[in-house]
Amino acid sequence: MAREQLNSASYDWNAFPDRLQLASALAAKVADRLTRAIDRRGTGLLAVSGGTTPAKFFAALSAAPIAWDKVIVTLVDERFVPASSPRSNAGLVAANLLQNAARAARFVPLYHEAAGIEDAAASDDAALRSLPWPLDVVILGMGPDGHTASFFPDADDLQRLLDPASDRMILPVHAKSAGEPRLTLTLARIIDAGFLALHIEGEEKRIAFDNAVAPGPRKPIRAVLDASPRPVEVFWAP
Repeated sequence: MAREQLNSASYDWNAFPDRLQLASALAAKVADRLTRAIDRRGTGLLAVSGGTTPAKFFAALSAAPIAWDKVIVTLVDERFVPASSPRSNAGLVAANLLQNAARAARFVPLYHEAAGIEDAAASDDAALRSLPWPLDVVILGMGPDGHTASFFPDADDLQRLLDPASDRMILPVHAKSAGEPRLTLTLARIIDAGFLALHIEGEEKRIAFDNAVAPGPRKPIRAVLDASPRPVEVFWAP
């Protein structure tokens, strides 16, 4: 593990020789954090990203000896599509994480039928306020363009999404590069987490991360690193 210091933030770089070892190490870390949260306040609150990258991590975590009936799982972001869609993050989480012992966890989705994405975001914002904030664990992913969560560089309202003082839980996202509209936790809620990790795999993602933290135009992932009050743990394998 190597700690790197940016101008206003730092991150811990955790490199593994393969993706199975990364999955095992990250699952162990998350299991420990959730167990400590359960011991402390009776509930563990976890937010995860979708996509195909975390599949091995999800499988490892799903079998971890956690009091899963005391865990609440939600999403960092979601496409405005039903769970039956192959592009649904909720569907991917159900198929890969909410299995084995983790079936006992409570899952709080972001998508629900609504007149539009703004109405869905408003309803989600109200519903999420009933959860035991702050989040205990957040696991982020990252795209080759430096986006994380649904903080796309071309989002219509990127500055609002990245406001570290926002009082919103979730906001709608409109970005041409995102395809369909999305729902995302705000940066303010993400950086409040007790444990914040970035999970990336492959040389393309490593190059994208290196470019994002280098001097130059600020990518969304760099905004997360800059705003986080604690070092972000980066987990990478080729």
